[in-house]
Amino acid sequence: MNKEATGVAGSGLLVDDDELYLRTLQRSLQKRGFEAVLATSVADAVAAAQKHRPAFALIDLRLGKDSGLVLIEPLKAVREDMRILLVTGYASIATAVEAIKRGADNYLTKPVTGEAIVRALNDEPETESAPESTMVPLARVEWEHIQQALSETQGNISAAARLLGMHRRSLQRKLAKRPGPERKPGGECVG
Repeated sequence: MNKEATGVAGSGLLVDDDELYLRTLQRSLQKRGFEAVLATSVADAVAAAQKHRPAFALIDLRLGKDSGLVLIEPLKAVREDMRILLVTGYASIATAVEAIKRGADNYLTKPVTGEAIVRALNDEPETESAPESTMVPLARVEWEHIQQALSETQGNISAAARLLGMHRRSLQRKLAKRPGPERKPGGECVG
């Protein structure tokens, strides 16, 4: 990886209990010059960090029954200069403050784009145009929400449909469609 192109040298660690989301994020970051190993639990994340000593970690706040906050200290113990970004679909001021107190370098809300992650890793300030520079299609947001519901119901489509407040057949139709990549204004694909 080219440090000048990315600002952060070395590999990264992506931690989320949604494996599909992890692989999608990994591909998006690879296109931007970042390599990353994946972990789906607190124990897997600590083991991967000890083995690979990543330069950065992107951690989901909710890891099944665990909190991603508990990973900050052990990851910093592995590598003190590790950049830690906490990502969540359940953003709150309280968890943002707690994450920063524990040593996180940034706090991002889902859905987060690869471009936003790179900006956070490079300590680039948010600009008024930054949120508009890469739009996450509504279908992608809906897809991530559906995946979260499926994860919480252990893949049970009927239970996930009830949780989402929709008919089971409607959910099945939505699952048959895949959301498109991130797009820049003007229609250019980036993800």
